[in-house]
Amino acid sequence: MGYQESGVAEADLQRFLHKVEQLNALVASLDNDPARREAFAACSDHNQVVQLARTWGFEIGRRWGEDPADSPDPTDGGAVVRSDPEGLLDPLLRGALPPTGEEQVRVLQQGCDWRLELIHSCEACSPPGFWYDQEEHEWVTLLRGSARLQLADPLRSLDLSVGDGLYLPPHQRHRLDRTDPDPGSIWLALYWR
Repeated sequence: MGYQESGVAEADLQRFLHKVEQLNALVASLDNDPARREAFAACSDHNQVVQLARTWGFEIGRRWGEDPADSPDPTDGGAVVRSDPEGLLDPLLRGALPPTGEEQVRVLQQGCDWRLELIHSCEACSPPGFWYDQEEHEWVTLLRGSARLQLADPLRSLDLSVGDGLYLPPHQRHRLDRTDPDPGSIWLALYWR
């Protein structure tokens, strides 16, 4: 089966092959330069790896088919420039990072008895002694990062990572213990009555 039949466009194939070349060259540079290898090992997340590689002249991107034009621009605070002349795209994972210890909530869609929110957290946690106790049903999933929640009755902790979903029935008391630092944790939350 050829690449066209499998749904991979030629442009995507070329970006993929270029990324493989860049990754191979990056690995070779790490093998030949102990200081570079040490700096690479000190990165705490993939975004830091991508930025560090860029400072050394390697464009590895974050995803295999990513166009370099869709990569964060370090000279613009990590903002992403994309071609979207009709304004149809909604870049859920590319919003500005909230201040440390805070969350930003954006209502994406809503109806008379429901709402869908995007929550971007940066090293956020609930205030000491505070518990959420809401009248709505809530379903959340992590789109980026990780988090730890505490649930009451019985008291237990849950560690969540990308793709984990959690249903919280009305009045399920819960609190946020932690979310990730920069680039933060991003939640998709659905609430309904």
